[in-house]
Amino acid sequence: RGTGRGRGAGGGGAGPGALLVVCLIVFSETGLLVGFLLPGDTLLLITGLLAFYPGIGFDIWWVCLAIGFAAFLGGEVGYLMGRKAGPRIFERKESGLFSMKNVERTNAFFERFGGLAVIVARFVPIVRTFAPVAAGVGKMDYRKYTIYNLIGALIWGSGLTYGGYLLGYVPVLGDFIREYIDVILILAVLATVVPTSIHYILNMRKSRREAERVSREEAEALALAPKDFDQKLGD
Repeated sequence: RGTGRGRGAGGGGAGPGALLVVCLIVFSETGLLVGFLLPGDTLLLITGLLAFYPGIGFDIWWVCLAIGFAAFLGGEVGYLMGRKAGPRIFERKESGLFSMKNVERTNAFFERFGGLAVIVARFVPIVRTFAPVAAGVGKMDYRKYTIYNLIGALIWGSGLTYGGYLLGYVPVLGDFIREYIDVILILAVLATVVPTSIHYILNMRKSRREAERVSREEAEALALAPKDFDQKLGD
């Protein structure tokens, strides 16, 4: 039963527009530095399930290929962005999820895994957003980076999508997901976006408090400076 549905080009699916949206989201995760609020892993699994029933309108292999290419292209754009803009990208002030902790976490990946970090980072939210840019800032050999980027994009983008497709073959799970696919999709997005948004807000507040503290300390230092100067003159 699953095989018949899984072959893809049936009617009633979400159509090419759905696949285009998924590809744009996957591209944005690594190509536009906005991957923090995007449900990448969950989205790929659900896309695979939609292709099984079918809800996309394309054979699963075309879906995997399109998503893998979008992930690869995003990684290339991220690398070129880092290569062109250089360290200035990572010298930005704290701004929510764009924090030095996330940058340090990404750099730690490169120190631990070397070039393979480009592949490993694909499976770590937030880090996969910074990894291509960090590789560009660090001026990793472009040919070497592109190979790692291609491998990572195919394993992550195509692999997770096909994994979601295979879930459709599990009888009980497949029927349950087909029955409640809309609810599952909404819950999956909320489960990704809500915690990340909370983390973003908390980081913004922390950054604002830190900036206010520094401003107060600078103001106090300036206020004390004339007194210190007058005391030295009196001595």
